[in-house]
Order: sequence, then C-alpha cells, then structure tokens
Amino acid sequence: MSNNAPCFAIVAGEASGDILGAGLMQALSARYPGCRFIGVGGVEMQASGLDSLFPMDRLSVMGITEVLARLPELLRLRRQLVETVLAEKPDAYIGIDSPDFNLPIARRLHEQGIRTVHYVSPSVWAWRQGRIHGIKASIDLMLCLLPFEARFYEDHQVPVAFVGHPLADRVPLTLDVPAARQALKIPADVPVLAVLPGSRRGEVGKMMPVFVAAMHALLRRRPDLRFLIPAANNERLEQIQALLPAALAGQVQVAVGQSREMMAAADVVMLTSGTASLEAMLLNKPMVVGYRIGWFSALILSRLVKAPHVALPNLLAGERLVPELIQQDLTVDALVEQVEHWFDHPGAADSLRQRFADMHRQLRRGASERAARAVSQLLAGEPIVDD
Repeated sequence: MSNNAPCFAIVAGEASGDILGAGLMQALSARYPGCRFIGVGGVEMQASGLDSLFPMDRLSVMGITEVLARLPELLRLRRQLVETVLAEKPDAYIGIDSPDFNLPIARRLHEQGIRTVHYVSPSVWAWRQGRIHGIKASIDLMLCLLPFEARFYEDHQVPVAFVGHPLADRVPLTLDVPAARQALKIPADVPVLAVLPGSRRGEVGKMMPVFVAAMHALLRRRPDLRFLIPAANNERLEQIQALLPAALAGQVQVAVGQSREMMAAADVVMLTSGTASLEAMLLNKPMVVGYRIGWFSALILSRLVKAPHVALPNLLAGERLVPELIQQDLTVDALVEQVEHWFDHPGAADSLRQRFADMHRQLRRGASERAARAVSQLLAGEPIVDD
C-alpha cells in the first residue's frame, strides 16, 4: 500500500448494495482519513464520498430477458470499469453483491495484481457449488453476512471474514409492539397476521392466490383477525389490491414500504421465502414460510440445490425452526394449520422468540466496522482475524 491515503474502487449494482457500501465506506474513512473512493454506487455511497463513474441504475437489471436485452451495454460498462480501475491502480477493488457483474471484474483485476474483495457471498453454498473454484481464483477476501457462509469458504481455503448482518445492527433487540400497532391504528387486543407475498411480480402472482385462500379460511376461524400486507412498490401495491377480494377488504391494510412496521405490529407472519424471513426473525416473529416456482425451474433447481433448508432462520439454526411449505406442500390447509399453531401455542411461540433473540445477537456484530477491519488486514498483509 502507498504511503498516502489509500484509494478504493468499490462497485454496487442495486439499492441494498448501496446501503452496505455506504456503511463500509464510512468505516474505511474513519480508518484512513483522506482515502478516495471510485467506482459505481447510488445516492448513499455518493453521499459518503464516492466518485461514481456512471449511474448505479444502469446495473440494476433483473431477469434473463432484461439482462439479454441490456447485455451489450452491461459488457461495455464492465470494460469501462476495468480500464478505469487498472489506470487508477487502487489499493483494493471491493465488489458489493451483484456477483454476475462484480466477480468477472475481480478476476481480471486479480490477474493484474490488484487486491480484490467481495462483500456478500453469492449462494454458492446452496447451489452450483462448483462456482467456488472461480471465486477462489478471483478474490483475496470474501466478506460474509452469515456464519454458515463463512464456514463453507473456510472449508474451501478461501480467505473469509464473517462480519455479521447490517440489518441485525439496525433492528433493535427489543421491540415495542404496542407502539407499532398504535402507529398503524390497530387495537392492542386483536390478533394480527402480516402477509408478505414477495417483491417481484412473478412471486406475487404465484403466492397471492394461495395466501388469499388461507386468509379466508383463517378469518372463518378467527373473525376478529386483521391482516397487514406491505407492498414493495406502487406496482406491487396495484397488483396486490387487484388480487384481494372485496370480502376481505374490511380486515386488510395494504401499504407501500412498511414491511418492518407491519411485521413489528403482527403476532405471526406468513411470507414468501427470501430476505423477509431474516427480517421477521430479527423482529422476533413466529412465521410460516412458503415458496412456489414453475415446475420446470423446480426440476432444475432440485438437481442443483444442496442446502437442507430454504428459510434463512432454519439455515442459521441448522434445523427446522419454522415451517417451510415448498411447491406441492404449499396448500391452503397447510398454511392454515401452521399459522394456527403459532396462535394456539403461545409457549412454542415464546420459545421460538428466544431462539430468534439469540440468533439476532449472533448476527449483530457491527458489520461495517468488521468489514473495514478485514479490508485493512488484507491491505497490511496481516492474517484475517475474526473474533
């Protein structure tokens, strides 16, 4: 590393990565006053001092069709990034998530002698495990949010640091449920189920019909039951409202961007598998996790996926703490039975909350500062120490 303040190239491709990147940049700036940041990021990273080479939303693509349509531009942007980073010769390149974009860049830079870091492991531990060889050849350090990810890299002799999850740092260990209900104008004494059908159109289209049918059945058993449905954006809001029958209208609140508030106010959560299950766990909420994809995709994934569980709380615990209803197991009767279990067995729900609180503390490590420390150890040529 040079005697002057270091320069970091840092690239994020979506909003979640922008938040992670900003936290890491602030922690690095505290360690290295006057350090410079170049690369790609959004408003959070730019506010933290990033000189963004082009708008981050040029990298924010989803789905095979959109990627193919934008492929020439994405390849051009990747070439531009590599050329700029090679010319700048930063002390390290840090790719944040977006592995299909960042890891090929890291491979090229690594071959040219630039130290490379990847922040947020791809799900290589769960499926297509052969990717580990390409990752090992591309990076000098992997920064993992979850402990079982770090163990996988250790087993494959890839330098790794488990830094904890930034969301665990932001969500308080104790939750004020009465305040959450008051904010949503929900009486303190009514049972509440939060329903999270997913953030993508396809997910909502597949999950809402079975969730709605389960809501009908649950309402027949519990006429005072209230439902809270957060929508990821205005488009999802319209889609969800179109799928909600008039018979449920008086019992349902739907709003954009209030997933944490709505889960905090709920007794139980019924959700589509994904990062929402981690947030529900951090909020200490008993949950039922479901997922359904097309039969052909399911056939392919069944041959590739190695993970024993799909829900993040179960993966973290190494056992089935919360029910997973996947593909043909996702039925109305199964959803109703599992949701009712949490309402009818408060002792089991309390035991689950205690496990969740322990797991929350395990993930609450000061992720940004730990990530910055691991990067500084890499730059100094020191062993990556994880205490």
